[in-house]
Amino acid sequence: MHHPENDPKYLGLNVNKGVVQPPSINPYLHLRKKQQRKEYSVKEFAEGILAGNITVLSQAVTLVESSKPEHQAMAQAIIEKCLPYSGNAIRVGITGVPGAGKSTSIDAFGMYLVEKGHKLAVLAIDPSSERTKGSILGDKTRMERLSVQENAFIRPSPSAGSLGGVARKTRETIVLCEAAGFDYIFVETVGVGQSETAVHSMVDFFLLIQLAGTGDELQGIKRGIMEMADGIVINKADGDNVEKAKMAQSQLRNALHLFPLPESEWSPEVLTYSGYYALGIEEVWDMIHRYIEFVKGSGYFDVRRNKQSKFWMYETINERLRNDFYQNAEIEQLMPLLESEVLSARKSSFVAAKEALDRYYLKK
Repeated sequence: MHHPENDPKYLGLNVNKGVVQPPSINPYLHLRKKQQRKEYSVKEFAEGILAGNITVLSQAVTLVESSKPEHQAMAQAIIEKCLPYSGNAIRVGITGVPGAGKSTSIDAFGMYLVEKGHKLAVLAIDPSSERTKGSILGDKTRMERLSVQENAFIRPSPSAGSLGGVARKTRETIVLCEAAGFDYIFVETVGVGQSETAVHSMVDFFLLIQLAGTGDELQGIKRGIMEMADGIVINKADGDNVEKAKMAQSQLRNALHLFPLPESEWSPEVLTYSGYYALGIEEVWDMIHRYIEFVKGSGYFDVRRNKQSKFWMYETINERLRNDFYQNAEIEQLMPLLESEVLSARKSSFVAAKEALDRYYLKK
C-alpha cells in the first residue's frame, strides 16, 4: 500500500509497516490431546468418596444431579454403598431474605469451624431463571476465605425450579458428603417460597438470618418460618447499626413468646452478630451446639431424623409417579387435546384431569 507520507519531500515523517495479526484460532490446537474424564465404576466411586477424594465426590454429585436414567441408576448404587457411613454430621440449614448476608455469614461461620479442625460441606442452592432456567452459580465468589480452604467443599447447585428452589438431589448429596468425612453440612436456601420447608426437612438445626434497620423490623416475622426456626440471628450488628439490631432482637424475642414451644421443646434464641466483621460468631455456634446437645439428650434428634427419612421416601415416590405420568407417550399426546377442550369450555378442568388419569391407569 502506498503511503504519501513516505515521499522524500516529507523528511522525518514515515509510516512503519503494520504488525501481522496472529490467527484467531490456535494453529497448534489440533496437536493437543483431548483430556477425557476418567470413568469410574460404582465400587471406585464409593472407595474414592470414603477416602475423601474431592474430585470423585464432585463427579458423584454430578451423577446425582443428572436426569439421565443411566446416571440415576449409578448414583443410587453409589448412595447405597455410602449410606452406612453417613449420618454422623451436624446438618445446619441457613435461610433469610435476599440481601440478609447468607453467603457472607456462611463464609464466617465456616471459617470458624475449619479453623477448629472440622471438615465442612456447603450446599448452596442458586436460584434458576424462570425464563432461561440458567443460574450464575456465583456463591463461591461471596465465600472468599472459605472457598480456598482444603477442608471446605462448596457445591453450588441450580434450583432448576424444583421444590420451591431447593436442588432436587440435595438430600442425597448430604449422604455422599457425610460418607466423605465432612462432619458439618450447611444447606443454604434461596430464601423464598417452599424452599424453607424442604431444607427444614433435611437438617438438624434451622437458622434464620434477619436484618435490622430495614424499615419495618417485624416485617420478616411470618408465622410459618418463625415456627420452623431453631435459632434466629440478626446480621450486620456493627457500627451505627448495633442499637437497631438490639431493638430488633428484643422485638423478635417478644414475638417468639406468642408461639407455643416447638415439638423439640427447645425455646428458639435470638442473637446479634456481624458476618462481615466476624463479630459474635462464637456465640452463634455456642447456641447451635447447645441445641444439638439438648435434642440428643431428649431423644428428639433421632426422632427428627427418622421423620425426615420417611418424608423423603414419600417425596421420592410422589416425584417418580409424577415423572412417570408426564413422560408416558400416550399421555403426552392426550394432554394438548384435553387442554384445548378445557380452554374452549367443552370440558371442565376436573373432568379432563380424571380422563387423563383414567387413560394412564388403564394402560398400566
